[in-house]
Amino acid sequence: MNPHPADATAGATTLYHNARCSKSRGALELLRERGIEPQIVHYLDTPLDASQLRALLDLLGLPARDLLRTGETEFAELGLDDRALDDAALIAAMAAHPRLIERPVFVHRGRAVIGRPPERVLDLLD
Repeated sequence: MNPHPADATAGATTLYHNARCSKSRGALELLRERGIEPQIVHYLDTPLDASQLRALLDLLGLPARDLLRTGETEFAELGLDDRALDDAALIAAMAAHPRLIERPVFVHRGRAVIGRPPERVLDLLD
């Protein structure tokens, strides 16, 4: 089971990771170069549920639309470009189709950032 993003408030360091993504691999490499070994969540293999996605969005301080990968086939097939869709609908789509989730997402000490570019993960380090 995936760690709940809200657990990050207890000091967890987590990388929501896709090993096939060069940006995700780059972010992990940057962290490891600094001696940080995050808990790695392969979110495509063990998808986040809606409540976990809401908690992650809260940590990111972003609306659901900002976590969507608009270039994925599912984005067009599901009509997610419809601006009338609310956060709940977009979160449900990401929970059902985890490829739609932007990556990587780094959580550290109760804060989170999307690692695009990968160097953004360094913003959360003290």
